[in-house]
Amino acid sequence: MNASSVFTGGCQCGAVRFRATRLGRPSICHCRMCQKQFGNFFAALVTAYNDDLEWMRGEPARFRSSNVVERGFCAACGTPLTYEYDGGIEIAIGAFDEPERLEPQVQVHHAARLPWIEHLFEKPARAQDTLQEAGIAVVSYQHPDHDTTEWPPRDDAPGKMLK
Repeated sequence: MNASSVFTGGCQCGAVRFRATRLGRPSICHCRMCQKQFGNFFAALVTAYNDDLEWMRGEPARFRSSNVVERGFCAACGTPLTYEYDGGIEIAIGAFDEPERLEPQVQVHHAARLPWIEHLFEKPARAQDTLQEAGIAVVSYQHPDHDTTEWPPRDDAPGKMLK
């Protein structure tokens, strides 16, 4: 990673935001605990350094998923954010404002991958989103992919937490 770069990100609602200038190796983890935390086929993570990672707004809530790992998430919207252990912290690549800068370099727990994962990208790709095909315009209420000065949003603003 470029040592002079600034990497920012946060959860989908904006309650938790972070900043780092030094990151390690991006990876994909196939273990079952990561699959469950992310509700996905694998977790894409990048190593951060506690002495460089700054929580700019809020901080993750944490769930101890094993005797050695805590997993951080936004308590307000549920976005998975961290994988934390005695040796360090990993940040979810998808939570970064520019995830395209963090291409995974290695796969871990490869033997635990789902049996069909090797063929996932051989499947046909649809050219259009189903909602767009139906003529429905999608307007995102998620926090934008950059830092903001105002938080939380006004009570009447789109993206307000639902109960």
